[in-house]
Amino acid sequence: MIKLSQAHILGTIIAYLLGIFIVPLVIYFSKKNHLIDVPNERKIHHGQISRLGGVAIWISVMLTFAFLVVLSYYPKGYGLSAIITGGSLMFLMGLIDDIYGLGPKFKLFIQIAIATVVILLGVRIEVLYNPFGANIDLGMLSYPVTLLWIVGITNAINFIDGIDGLAGSIISISAVAIGLISLVLAPAVPITALIAFILTGAVFAFLTFNYNPAKIFMGDSGALYAGFLLATLSITGVVKTSNDACMYLPILILIVPLMDLAFSSSRRLIKKESPFVADSEHIHHKLLHAGYSQDKLVLLLASFSMIGALLSIFAVTTRSKFIIIALGLVGVLLILNTVSKLIKKKDG
Repeated sequence: MIKLSQAHILGTIIAYLLGIFIVPLVIYFSKKNHLIDVPNERKIHHGQISRLGGVAIWISVMLTFAFLVVLSYYPKGYGLSAIITGGSLMFLMGLIDDIYGLGPKFKLFIQIAIATVVILLGVRIEVLYNPFGANIDLGMLSYPVTLLWIVGITNAINFIDGIDGLAGSIISISAVAIGLISLVLAPAVPITALIAFILTGAVFAFLTFNYNPAKIFMGDSGALYAGFLLATLSITGVVKTSNDACMYLPILILIVPLMDLAFSSSRRLIKKESPFVADSEHIHHKLLHAGYSQDKLVLLLASFSMIGALLSIFAVTTRSKFIIIALGLVGVLLILNTVSKLIKKKDG
C-alpha cells in the first residue's frame, strides 16, 4: 500500500503516461467517425481536427484515480465523491454537446443542476473573510455564492479555450497552484491536492498534442470538466480550509479566465445578448485581431496565469492578509494595463 501523501507525484506521472497513450487513440477514433471540428467564421483553425480531447483527459484522470485507490484506499471526506461524480456528469454533458450540439440555455440548466447536487453533498462556500471585522457567515446565501463560483469558473475555462494550448496551459498552472496550496494550508487537504495533480498530468499529456498547430482540441467535454474540477477543488482545498484572506487566493490563481469571463459577460449583457453564447470577442480573440500570433498569446496569457499562481503560493506562505489583498489588486491592474496597451499599440 502507498500512503496518500506519497501518491501526488505518482498520480501526476501515471496520468501523463496514460494521456500520452490515449490521446492518439482518441484522434484516430475521431477522424474515423468524423467527430471533428470544422472551421467556421468564429474559429481560427484550419483543417479538420478532433474535438474530443476531453475524452482523453477524463479517462486519464479516472483511470489514474482508480489505480491509486486500488494501491491504497478510497479517501473519504472533503466532498470527494461529489467532485468525482459531478465532474463526470459535467464531462458527459460536454461530450454530448461536442457530438450533437446543445443550446446554451439547456447547458446552463444542466450545469446549475450538477452544481446544486454537489453543493447539497457538502461542497459549498459557507464563510467569507472580512478584513474589517468578524467573518461573514453566508447562511442561506451559501448556495447562490457557491453556485455562482462553480458555474462561473466552469464556463470561464470553456470561454478561454479558443486558441491552441491556451486553456490547457492555464488549467495546468492553476491545478498545480491549487494542489500545492492545499498541502501548505493547515489543515492540509491531500486528497484535493491528489486530484489536482492527477488533472495536471492528464492535461500535460493533452498539451503535447494541442500546442500550435493542434492535432486535437479539448472540446466542451474537456474544458467544462477541467473547469468544474478547478472550481470545486479550490473550494475544498483552499476556501473551506482557510479562515483568513487566503480563501480568496483562487481568484488570483484563476485571474485570467475570470477577467475574460467578466469582460465577455458584461459586453454581452450590455448588448442584451446571452452571456453564454459563443462569440469571437474574448481577450485572446482581440489580441489575435490586433496582430499577435497564437504562440505569443499563449506565452503572454500563461505568463500572467503563472504570476498569479506564484503570487498565491508566496502569499499563503507569508499568511499576511495585507500582502494577499495588495498582490491581488496589483495583479488585476497589471493585466488590465498590459492587455489594453497591447491592443491599442497594434490598433494604432
